[in-house]
Amino acid sequence: MKALNKTWSVLLVAILMALALIGCGDKEAAQKDTTQPAQQEEQNNEAPADSGEELKTTYPLTVKDSTGVEMTFEKAPAKIASLTPSETEKLFALGLDEEIVGVSDNDDYPEAAKSKPKLGGFQVNEEAIIAADADVVFAASMNAQNAEKLRELGVTLFVNDPKTIDDVMENIELIGQITDRQAEAKAVVDQMKQELATVTEAVKAVKDEDKKKVYVEFSPGWTVGKGEFMDEIITLAGGVNAAGDAEGWFEISEENIIAANPDVILYTDDVVDEATKKTLDQLIKERGGWDQIEAIKNDQVISVDANLLSRPGPRVTQGLVEVAKAVYPELMNP
Repeated sequence: MKALNKTWSVLLVAILMALALIGCGDKEAAQKDTTQPAQQEEQNNEAPADSGEELKTTYPLTVKDSTGVEMTFEKAPAKIASLTPSETEKLFALGLDEEIVGVSDNDDYPEAAKSKPKLGGFQVNEEAIIAADADVVFAASMNAQNAEKLRELGVTLFVNDPKTIDDVMENIELIGQITDRQAEAKAVVDQMKQELATVTEAVKAVKDEDKKKVYVEFSPGWTVGKGEFMDEIITLAGGVNAAGDAEGWFEISEENIIAANPDVILYTDDVVDEATKKTLDQLIKERGGWDQIEAIKNDQVISVDANLLSRPGPRVTQGLVEVAKAVYPELMNP
């Protein structure tokens, strides 16, 4: 059985969404409300962008999360908790260090997150969450049944389920409204837009017929298809997802990947097989018949930072930049 190191455990939980409260959703995961979920319901008195006035939230503020649950904040939350690494990164990026009263066991960025009280990892600690007494608890792509259970315990739970980079940026802006950190949210999103523009500008001249086919493996034998932000990252980076014929996160057919013949193989940099102590790239290269794949023949098997690639948070556009550099180094590093 393959065992992952500590960092990879975070990635696998975040991506597969197979465990309670951590991850990116399974077949029972809550679906996005088709009537604009996670959108502000009441008018927010923001100063015009060019007025030079400070952006402030007007309370009470009513919002709806990705599960369709509506909630009203009478004032900015004074105590905030997170159950997912991506949400923790957002909160710290907005300067909410002092307000954060708990994070998941898997949180490792920024460094300050490691010293925060822990609220559980693969299985959340309901007692710890209740004891934290947070005004709001943020989580990503939570199973609907588990979310309802926490709400029945009196927890004010706000669930996000971003599928695109635009979703991530909109969510950061919404958290900024909830917490009265709109100016900070704008600064974060502006930086993300700049990184996004850097990549799209660099690869815009790549013709469709010249686009490289890219295969991503984030756990032994697992990849991503259409409908997830990681697939969008490949597309924005000017590539074509070699596994794009399928949807969601799934276990591969090795024969199908050989047939797809990707030009570039990306793998997460923190996976180690316990039995053999081999890294993920070694496992990939040793598979039968894979030595005929163009990416392996041309030594285009490239590592990427697991957290940048897997977490739909403020650093996801940094992950996009890293992927673009791996696929088109000549365009990103002229």
